[in-house]
Amino acid sequence: MNFITWIIVGGILGWLASIVMKTNAQQGIFLNIIVGIVGAFLGGFLLSPLFGAGTINGNDFSVMGLLVSFLGAIILLGIINFFRRRR
Repeated sequence: MNFITWIIVGGILGWLASIVMKTNAQQGIFLNIIVGIVGAFLGGFLLSPLFGAGTINGNDFSVMGLLVSFLGAIILLGIINFFRRRR
């Protein structure tokens, strides 16, 4: 059951991050889930030490954990957009 919750929350966070970064029209639900989960992983490395919170990958579904995962997804989309525009 935890895995399904992880996918749903990752998909929602990836979708919200794609709306913020204005890439929502370019990606579907599968890519939103990937961005949410990988972004949470990235946020765990970069932002968790700063905020002192976990991520959804570490089963921390608190407000701070969701925020760190969301910011990680935004950072991931920013990196992807940077390399996509360079081509």
